[in-house]
Amino acid sequence: MPLRLWHFLSLALLAGLLIPLGIGGWSGLSRLREIPPTLILGALAMVFLGWNLNAGRLRLVLGGVGERMGQGKALATVMSAEFAMSATPAGAGGAITYIFLLHRHGLPSSRAAACYALEQLVDLLFFLSALVLLSIVLLTGGDEFHVVTQISLLGGMVGGGLLLLWLLAHHYRGVMLAAGRLLNRFGIAPRRRRRVARWIIRFRQGLALMLRLSRWRLLAIYLLCIGHWLLRYTILYFIIRALGEEISWAYLFLVQMFVLSVGQITLLPGGSGGVELGFSALLAAWLEPATLAAALIAWRFATYYWYLLAGGPVFFLFAGSGLWRQLRGLRRRRI
Repeated sequence: MPLRLWHFLSLALLAGLLIPLGIGGWSGLSRLREIPPTLILGALAMVFLGWNLNAGRLRLVLGGVGERMGQGKALATVMSAEFAMSATPAGAGGAITYIFLLHRHGLPSSRAAACYALEQLVDLLFFLSALVLLSIVLLTGGDEFHVVTQISLLGGMVGGGLLLLWLLAHHYRGVMLAAGRLLNRFGIAPRRRRRVARWIIRFRQGLALMLRLSRWRLLAIYLLCIGHWLLRYTILYFIIRALGEEISWAYLFLVQMFVLSVGQITLLPGGSGGVELGFSALLAAWLEPATLAAALIAWRFATYYWYLLAGGPVFFLFAGSGLWRQLRGLRRRRI
């Protein structure tokens, strides 16, 4: 990895450790001992199962465009992309790694980008559906802290994404021209404007790819998407139960949606800093500081640090050197 990325990753890891210590002190570390090792192993197994579901989803997407990939290679692709997403600012490396590995598998880069865009679109549709259901559950049940505010912000983010998708599908040329004028007005360099244009084109290709797939294939892709996110977002609930506390599963799901989205504002790998601060702010009313710190450390270990530890070797084996050589070559050609 380039030295600059190592600096970003080191800063992210430091922030992720110092914030919980600042919240709960050494008492938070002591409370970690109350979490059974079997629960931590179970959480890691849930993450691994989620990766396998994503690998199955990737195979279904590739099958829809006439390509085949074994489960092992699909799993390596997913783990490599998850590592790159976790190790780079704002998760930018995830898409690059995904497209690079699919291109090396034999897909044209444009088709690989469309497959990635399709998966992102399915995720977005899932979160919109989850947001609607959680809104009904929480608003009819409850006294959860700042529920209306979180639902409004998340609804705005997800709804804005779906509005953008609709505009790309029906007013493609207008969106391209408007984006170019807006970026030019803000003084964005031509190279960055071209990057935004490529992103818009890829999402439109992903939408077109989705419309060509059979309904049964789309349903299977969506069900695997649901399974993956339910596994990942249930880990925190089990951790808090192990610490002797009880918080609504629906509320914890909403908290994770919020902090993982807003945390990217920090531009540190994994949203470090922003995720920890958001987590603490939204759960401080429910958990005392030591318990809050212990839950935060255990949750981030299973859903972030484990991605780095388990995904790192897979990334460097399957993508590392080849990907960096290609990126260096692109940089030299631009120069």
